[in-house]
Amino acid sequence: MKGHLNTDIGEIVVDNEVLAQYAGASAVECFGVVGMASINMKDGIVKLLKRDNLSHGVNVTIEDNKITIDLHIIVSYGVSISAVADNLISNVKYNVEEFSGIEVKKINIFVEGVKVID
Repeated sequence: MKGHLNTDIGEIVVDNEVLAQYAGASAVECFGVVGMASINMKDGIVKLLKRDNLSHGVNVTIEDNKITIDLHIIVSYGVSISAVADNLISNVKYNVEEFSGIEVKKINIFVEGVKVID
């Protein structure tokens, strides 16, 4: 399902992949987030994604024209995961809603790894 916006002159349809890219870009801007994570289901290895693959660590679903976002992230060593998650949820929700005009119902955070930053 895709996001829909009705205007006076027509309908706007927003693809889930576009929302995932935007959410991923917003997520990596947050303090304490090293990057998005991809999990290889075959061997369970978590991989830090490069900037051009940010949407692969994000899953977007839309039901009743409300967005649910799953973010798979890698955090910096020594940060408070709960503080990072609160900031992440707030920023991604605000940015995606402002960008798309569609309500974000829920954001789920999956911390897939920790990385020491030099």
